[in-house]
Formats: sequence, structure tokens, C-alpha cells
Amino acid sequence: MGKAIAIFNQKGGVGKTTTNINLAASLAIKGKKVLILDIDPQGNTTSGVGISKKDLDVTTHEILIDDNHHPEEAILPTTVENLDIMPASVQLAGAEVELISRPGREKRLKMAIDILKPKYDYIFVDCPPSLGILTINSLTAVDSVLIPIQCEFYALEGVSQLMSTIDIVKRNMNPDLEIEGVILSMFDGRTNLSIQVVEEVKKYFKEKVYTTVIPRNVRLAEAPSYGLPVIQYDPKSTGAIAYMDFADEFLELEGAL
Repeated sequence: MGKAIAIFNQKGGVGKTTTNINLAASLAIKGKKVLILDIDPQGNTTSGVGISKKDLDVTTHEILIDDNHHPEEAILPTTVENLDIMPASVQLAGAEVELISRPGREKRLKMAIDILKPKYDYIFVDCPPSLGILTINSLTAVDSVLIPIQCEFYALEGVSQLMSTIDIVKRNMNPDLEIEGVILSMFDGRTNLSIQVVEEVKKYFKEKVYTTVIPRNVRLAEAPSYGLPVIQYDPKSTGAIAYMDFADEFLELEGAL
């Protein structure tokens, strides 16, 4: 049975999509069977692995809204062996309204993920940067939450709200929900600020912070525009090496190396 992990931080621009694509791709390259589930209406993860958002017949929107579709109908292969994606489309933006009147609306995604879990080692859910019904669906459906935080001045802004949201979901809908870990990104060892942010985040999250940090790297920023994970775009870049190291640490902590 696979493990489902939401990559979540309601603060925008913290590297959710970058982490989702590149951790998933690195794990797939290491031989794990991985599914990315894009539940962000912006669909950046979908385009970031080279899938055109135009002319998609079945996406996460249909799986959430239409009972006539089996989850496997929405899954597409990527250019990375062992890595699949359930893509998002712009129609997903309307799902918040469409789900309001649905019974059990918070568990629509869980139904799909429970069906798919036996087929994958890991399922990563790319959440939107908001606290609406799509995010609640994600947190209700997964086993744990991986939190990306950028090494910037306002790094911990909103973290208390994030933790409060996780606690509410844990109390009311998903009692087994855990914090998988915290990954620090956009790290620049030349600046005191990055070093201070790492120290502050470690004070807050303690042993949940991964040892690996993701550096500020141009190749990481360029790769999505080519529809490739950085490990395919430039495998020798510091960003690619960092994500492969992160995948190793992730698997070691999972006891799955």
C-alpha cells in the first residue's frame, strides 16, 4: 500500500510545485513508482512535467465532480520512467462551488486516492495556496503533509495558521494526519538571512526539518518552462543534485532505501 503526501503551505511562492515535481521525479529515478496529483487550478505542476493543459479529457476536476469516471482514467505518463500525473485543468477553479452541495464533499479526493494507493509507492498532492475545499480534500485524503519553506524574511509568516489548519483537519476529518517534514528552499549560504531562517525554522519544527536544503538555483527556475524536472533538464546542476540528495534522505527516513 502506497503513502499519500500533501505538499502544502498556504503562503504562495514557497516552492510547492518545484518540490512536488523534483522530489517525485528523483524518487521515480531511484526506482519508486510515483504519482503526482495536481489539485491546484493553476496547473503549474501539470505544465511543469510537460503536459499541455489544453484538450485534457479527464483531470482531477472530473474525478472530484463526476462519479462516472474511474481515477485511473485521469492518469497520464510523464517523460520520467515510473512517474505518472493526474493533471489539473482550469475547470478545477470551479470545483469549490460545484462541491458545496455534494454530500461528503471533503472526502471526494480520498475516495480516488484510496483506489490508487495500491498501485504506487508514493502519491504527492500539489495543493493550491489557499485554505478552501480543495485543500481540505487534500489534507483529508493523505497520510502526511510535507511543508516547503523558503529561506526569506517572512518565512514563518502564516505557519501558525498552517499548523492550525492541519490541527483542525486532524481533529475533525483525518485523525492520523502527520507532519512528514519541512524542506527549506531558496537557500543562499552567502547571506546571514538564509542562515537565520534555517535556525528559526529548526526552532519551530525541531527534528521535522530535513537536513538537506535546496539552494537558490537558476536551473531549477528554468526547468518548468521546458516541461522537465531539473534532473532531466540539467542533471549536473546544484538544484538537481540537491533534490537527489533530498530523495535519499526522504527514503532513508522512510526506511525505504
